[in-house]
Amino acid sequence: MEILKVNNLVVNYGMIKAVKGASFFVNQGEIVALIGANGAGKTSILHTITGLLSAKDGNIEFEGRDITKTKAHDIVKLGMAHVPEGRRVFGDLTVLENLKLGAYIRNDKAGIEDGLDKIYKRFPRLAERKSQLAGTLSGGEQQMLAMGRALMSNPKVIVMDEPSMGLSPLYVNEIFDIIREIHESGTTVLLVEQNAKKALGIADRAYVLETGNIVLEGDAKTLMNDDSVKKAYLGE
Repeated sequence: MEILKVNNLVVNYGMIKAVKGASFFVNQGEIVALIGANGAGKTSILHTITGLLSAKDGNIEFEGRDITKTKAHDIVKLGMAHVPEGRRVFGDLTVLENLKLGAYIRNDKAGIEDGLDKIYKRFPRLAERKSQLAGTLSGGEQQMLAMGRALMSNPKVIVMDEPSMGLSPLYVNEIFDIIREIHESGTTVLLVEQNAKKALGIADRAYVLETGNIVLEGDAKTLMNDDSVKKAYLGE
């Protein structure tokens, strides 16, 4: 069943058309990857899906409901969370305070405490550092915090933008293991990632973006063996 559907999406930055009529869908329970070079329009698509940018044309559906003009905080309430590029944690707040910000839509104190327990089990380092200022964490730990903060809203779909950016190879492997765990726990994942090999290795399906257009789509394993994808994105 399609949980997220993007239809002929057009997104402008001033006079520049960043996304030029992109269409794709995400089925419930899938990991879907969007891959492409810098400037391909990947982040613009995610920002529009999550209400941070306005669409010039086209529409976005979440669980069959048109959310094209829905505000970002209302999209979170519907069940979609966003892990932004660059992590964007609040450096002058503690780990715990950052996590609680992710639960701002929830009013159930017991549910929030249960959510924190689950986050600490998934990210033991966050439990160890819950009283530490987020700005003093390593890049990998900040990425874990950004993911944990998003999960605190108990989303049906989590949208991740470049989760491996700027991380050491060791942390990259750990982050992708965590993405797999999040998916296995029942959360649908839409993943934007420049590390195409890692993204295709974890995804069910994928779409390739070039200059605002989707130029290829299909099963992730099939795309991994596509000659044009190998040459352009896998360094083969």
